[in-house]
Amino acid sequence: MALNPLKKLAGQTAIYGMSTIAARFLNYFLTFFWTRIFLHPADFAAVPYFYAIIPFVLNVLSYGMETAYFRFSLKYKTNEAVYSTSLISILCSTLVFILFVLLFNNSIARMLFNGDHPEYIIWIALILSFDTLSAIPFAKLRIENKAKRFALIRTMSIIINVFFNLVFLLLFPWMEKHLEGHFITQLLAIIYNHDIGVGYIFIANLIASFITLLLLLPEYFNISFKFDKTIWKELFKYAWPLMFLGLAGSVNETFDRVIMKWIIPENAYPSPDFQLSVYGVCYKLSIVMTLFITMFRYAAEPFFFSHSTQTDSRAIYSQVMNWFTIICSFIFLSVMLNIDILQLLISKEYRVGLNVVAILLIANMFLGIFYNLSIWYKLTDKTKLGALVSIIGAGITIILNFILVPIFGYVGAAWATLICYLAVMVISYFLGQKHYPINYNLKKFGLYFFVALTLYALNYVIRDNHLPFHFVINNLFLLPLILLVIKIEKIDIPAIIIKLNGRTKR
Repeated sequence: MALNPLKKLAGQTAIYGMSTIAARFLNYFLTFFWTRIFLHPADFAAVPYFYAIIPFVLNVLSYGMETAYFRFSLKYKTNEAVYSTSLISILCSTLVFILFVLLFNNSIARMLFNGDHPEYIIWIALILSFDTLSAIPFAKLRIENKAKRFALIRTMSIIINVFFNLVFLLLFPWMEKHLEGHFITQLLAIIYNHDIGVGYIFIANLIASFITLLLLLPEYFNISFKFDKTIWKELFKYAWPLMFLGLAGSVNETFDRVIMKWIIPENAYPSPDFQLSVYGVCYKLSIVMTLFITMFRYAAEPFFFSHSTQTDSRAIYSQVMNWFTIICSFIFLSVMLNIDILQLLISKEYRVGLNVVAILLIANMFLGIFYNLSIWYKLTDKTKLGALVSIIGAGITIILNFILVPIFGYVGAAWATLICYLAVMVISYFLGQKHYPINYNLKKFGLYFFVALTLYALNYVIRDNHLPFHFVINNLFLLPLILLVIKIEKIDIPAIIIKLNGRTKR
């Protein structure tokens, strides 16, 4: 009964996933590329620091309006004022933000970065503004199931970002070094300044965000602008708790990188900047889990809302959670069995932090389950309760970071993240069962994860990377989990093979 909806979700996830995988892969490639350019982690600290701050500000600038648009575009299907009202609201608030930053740029720089590089503040403010102004048009594409256009623009944005990173950090420095005295270097001096260094990472992002907004201009101009005060009040009433939920979520996701350089003792070894860079780079090695959760979220939110009126909706949501847990367990085990290969993506100076990858993978899996569970407060309009759950998680994150990070450094930050996501997952489950009960098969979910964890532990104890074909031997540990899923889910492998052969022959 739930098969067709699950196929639809899988299809949408695949389309969003293609762009997300391409975008995130290229984005993660940039991180690994940056570690080869800025070999000393302390020189790179500004990047994870400011990119950890960005989600906080982005949540304030969007103040939940994207999700509110999803909710009320279904309620008022024929009323274009929902979209135009959301868009006008975001346009006005973003303009106020830009004016504020321009007026108090130096003060913000002193507060966030000891007064150094006030130009970073301007660049990042513009990135935030362009990304905020793109959010509602992107949401419109998702609600209209225009996944291909969404995917194309997203992918182009990241390709542009990668291109300008390569130009500013690789091509221009090479030209400056090898073409000295050539007339091209005179032109180069006009547009390139070697001293900007890490700042070119922000400039490349800024160019990509601006072009993305330009590509979304049809979503701005192909409508009649109308601001409906009544609809705006409904939108804002629904949205503002989501802003606090988003802020709390940002605390849970990035607070450790924002606060780390301030709470690790200055005389600590390694230095605070070194630990921040190492942690930020090793966090990226949980790429596969993050990719899956991101592409799932893009597809799942409109999917959950559109199926909420069906009689079997709760059974569908339970099945979605089931396969989500299976895939996350498989991703965790796959990454950890191949960590010796994945570590080659980053330079040796950053590999000291590999011990946090397993912790962060599990933490992100719990976060993904929390996103699945969050459907209860979105469908029942109890966004205030949802915000409260995330605020509790934020409190746990802040307290644990202040306790653990000064003692254990970035390892303490990883454990704080895991404990936080575990807590919000458990709290959200019990609140969801009270307000929107869904019959989740917890025993089955727990079994899959326990088996994945046990197989990783066994492999960790007995693995010997000096053995021939150790890569193949390590990955043989995936087989028990695969066979378990086939047995429990009663997957008919021969029938699938016959079906695939039939399609191939056609």
